[in-house]
Amino acid sequence: MKITILNGNPDASNNVFDGYLKRLSGALASENHVVTILNLREMDIRYCIGCFGCWAKTPGECIVRDASGNICHEYINSGFVLFASPIIMGFTSALLKKAHEKLIPLVHPYLEFVQNEVHHLRRYSKYPLMGLLLEKGRDADEEDLKIISDIYRRDAINLRTSFCFTKLTSDPVEEVANEINRL
Repeated sequence: MKITILNGNPDASNNVFDGYLKRLSGALASENHVVTILNLREMDIRYCIGCFGCWAKTPGECIVRDASGNICHEYINSGFVLFASPIIMGFTSALLKKAHEKLIPLVHPYLEFVQNEVHHLRRYSKYPLMGLLLEKGRDADEEDLKIISDIYRRDAINLRTSFCFTKLTSDPVEEVANEINRL
């Protein structure tokens, strides 16, 4: 399976987090997965300005020429995407959030009912499964984890996929890899 890891760690000196992702990538590659880690802090990702150009002017593509086109390409061509971030002030990093918001071109602006709610129509026939890997800092608590997981679970509905799990970097790498291998 093709797996993309969106590394939302904004701190290059946080070697523990980046090392965890490298070990996870190695464990997955040893099971014949093709793994790509996108280090978001090294990419030019601009904020979504809510102009709806990705729906009206350049359907399916952000009108701002930044790395979000590459992120969308990797995302939609994956079987599984892992959103990975330290918890900062009760949520994922602003870096991961910024990249996540730039996925909106992957759906249509048109709406339909999904699970008794209104959501966007699919732009593609297949979307990757989603998972979340968080580094829990001193200030993070169980309520933070629940809120973050719930938001990503809800967003999976809008991105026309399934949210598979939330794991922590305190979990053994093998446990996270096994969770992904079972998909």
